[in-house]
Parts: sequence; structure tokens; C-alpha cells
Amino acid sequence: MTGSLELVVAGALSPAGDPVDLGIADGRIAVVTEPGALAAPARIDASELQLLPGAIDSHVHFNEPGPRTDWEGWVTGSAALAAGGVTTALEMPLNASPPTTTIQAFDDKLAAASASSRVDFGLWGGIVPGNLDQLPELAQRGVCGFKAFMSSTGTSDFGRSDELTLYEAMSAVAGLQSERLVAVHAESETITRTLAARARAAGRVAVRDYLQSRPAVAETEAIATAIELAATTGCPLHIVHVSTGRGVTLVAEARARGVDVSCEVTAHHLLLTEEDAERLGPIAKCAPPLRPAAEGEALWSALGVGDVSFVVSDHSPSTPQLREGDAFGAWGGIAGCQSTLELLLTAGRLTLPTLAERVAGAVARRVRLPGKGTLAPGSDADLVLVKLGERRTLEAGELRYRHRMSPYVGRELTARVVRTLVRGETVYADGELVGEPHGRLVTPG
Repeated sequence: MTGSLELVVAGALSPAGDPVDLGIADGRIAVVTEPGALAAPARIDASELQLLPGAIDSHVHFNEPGPRTDWEGWVTGSAALAAGGVTTALEMPLNASPPTTTIQAFDDKLAAASASSRVDFGLWGGIVPGNLDQLPELAQRGVCGFKAFMSSTGTSDFGRSDELTLYEAMSAVAGLQSERLVAVHAESETITRTLAARARAAGRVAVRDYLQSRPAVAETEAIATAIELAATTGCPLHIVHVSTGRGVTLVAEARARGVDVSCEVTAHHLLLTEEDAERLGPIAKCAPPLRPAAEGEALWSALGVGDVSFVVSDHSPSTPQLREGDAFGAWGGIAGCQSTLELLLTAGRLTLPTLAERVAGAVARRVRLPGKGTLAPGSDADLVLVKLGERRTLEAGELRYRHRMSPYVGRELTARVVRTLVRGETVYADGELVGEPHGRLVTPG
């Protein structure tokens, strides 16, 4: 086996803390062994660097194709992923326009991503009123799952799913020959719409007013409804960006009862609070909103024990002009996919094996992405090498987004992504992008 190696990553520290050599052949990990045991025509000296499986960010919005590509696109979005140690991203059906709710829209997005992505990618399909007939063929095309909103999306071309729409869609997805997740943005439309309308009518449009218009109960009420629909239909369910400890508890309790349900958390709900929202303004606006610090602590605890399956960015940028206005009128969405891994490593709240599981292994298993998310022989050689302990302040100039805005700018980091490899090929090294885009579609298997 070692005689056919093409590349050796030499002397890196495994997540367990052991120095290893990792041999690569045909884009896959061939062997992981003690240092000095392998030879190959090409060699990367990774001594004093931390080796991790490339992160899988299952929640990004790149908005291409369509008019919102000027918010973010595959060229800049995938460059940011590569610079952040993310080797596979699963892109949401909105805010591309038209969204990925039809077969034609899927084909158009696949063409855009295949032409420009520096990392491997999967595509979520969308559930909206009226597209039930599209779901089986979208699954055949290769969507990694289906996304639905229980509250308004803020765009006219991706309608929210009421309970009947969600029930019928989940029934249809449960009946597919190949398993697919339904991922749900769980916030009550009735609660959020009514409270927002009352606040705006009274002229209460500050950040605190926006936060209060999306209370924790809006999330927990919607999660409970989604879980009941999943239990009834037998559809695998995933709750995106849970922001409250109670929301996680509902998921964990349902899973203990035998419901096939999981949840994720964003870096911003772990690391930022409602005080940060008031301090930073629209750049930190999101839905569900930032919460009190106690909720972040509850999410960290749940992440550590596995009640939260994985961490995502929910990267959802926009133009600077859309960030203007009051707290209700400004566009919401946080740009963060380049920083997630470095932020988690800097926080130091998870052991490295647990962190690798939460940003890679658990995602690959839940979405059923063969060959992704591990450092085991036979897996795709999706790797990230990180320098730990080197202090720096994140500057806007480092960001590779189309618009270099992020609530994390100015934050001190103690981890730096040095090199990212996708299927054995370096796509980012020492601050520079390497090679041409060669990302490919990954589908559940």
C-alpha cells in the first residue's frame, strides 16, 4: 500500500494528540501510521500542526444563481470555506432565485457550483407550498435533504410551510426509496409575526425590540410541532440552528422516545449574546436571534454530551445597503463560515476528538455522506492543518466573502488554518488559495 502513495502529510498531531504520518493515494486516505514510516513523491511537513478532518458546514447560503448573487456567490463563498478549513458545504435552497424547489432550479445551481466551488458541496432542496410533486425527483437528482421554514423567510419566492404543507411533505419524504432528512427552521409564525407587528406599530424598532419579538417560546412551540409531525409520519427530522437549551431538551427527549430527530447549533449562538446584538447592530441580526448568555452555556453543555449533533455557520450575508435601517427593516443573517473552526478551537470548550466529531463526523453520518468526515483509511483525503496557540486579531482583510462584514472581526483568535486539502489536493495554504476550483457534488449514500 505504501508503495503506491502519492502524498504524505508528515508529523501532524492527530485529534487524540499523537504524531502521525498520513498517506494519500487517489484522493483518499490510504494509511495513518507512526511518523517516519511512509514515503511518497510529494510530502507536506506538518510538524507542530494539528490535523483534523476537513469540516463539513451543512448550513450555508451562497444565493447563486439569481439576482442575489451580489450578496454572496460560489466563487467567494467557497474561497472563504477553504480558508476556514471547510472541505464540504451543504448549501441551502434560498436565497438563490429561483430557490431550489424545482428540478430546473437544482440543475441551474449544480452548474453554478460545479463551475466555481473550491470545495465539495451538497445541495438542499426546498419545501414550499405547491412543490410536493417535485420532491421525489429532487431526491433522485441528489439533494442532500429538504429545508422548510415554519416562519416567514423574508423573501417572496420561498414561502413558509404551514402545518399541513409540512405534514404532507414529511409524509412524502418518509416514503422515498432513499432516506432524506427534512430540516426545519423552527419558529412560530403566529408569535413572531404578531409581536413584530405590535412593536413596529408602536414605533419600538430598536435591537432589543427585535429580540423580544422572537422569544424562546416561539422556537420551542415550533420544535414541538415539528417533532410531532416527524413522529406521526416517520420522517427523519433535523432542527436547524437551535438557540435555546429548552429547544435542545425537546429534541433529546423525543429522540429518547424513538423519534428520528437531531439538531444543530451555530457558532454565533454559542459565542455571541443579546448584548453583542445591541452592541454590534444589524451585522449581528439573525433569526432565531441572539440569546442571553445562559442559553449559550446550555448549548455548550448539550454540545459536549452530544444532545446537539453538530455546529454550523448558517452563513447568510448580504450587501451593506441591506444592513441599513431599523432593527426590523435591516436584513438579518450572519456571515461566519470562514471563522467557525478557528472560533471553536479558540474557545477550547470541546476536546479535539469531540470537536472533530461535531464539525465533521456527525454531520457526515446524519446526512449520509459516504467517505466524508473522518481520518479513517478509505475516506476522502479531506484534511485541515491548524496552528494552535498563535494569537492574532481577526481583521476584515482576511475575509474572503463578497462583502467583508462579520460580527467576529476584531475578535482574538488562538487558532489559524494553515492548509486545507480536498480529496488530497491543497486548495488553501499559508493565506493563499491554491489551484483552480474542482469541487464536486456529494449525495447521500
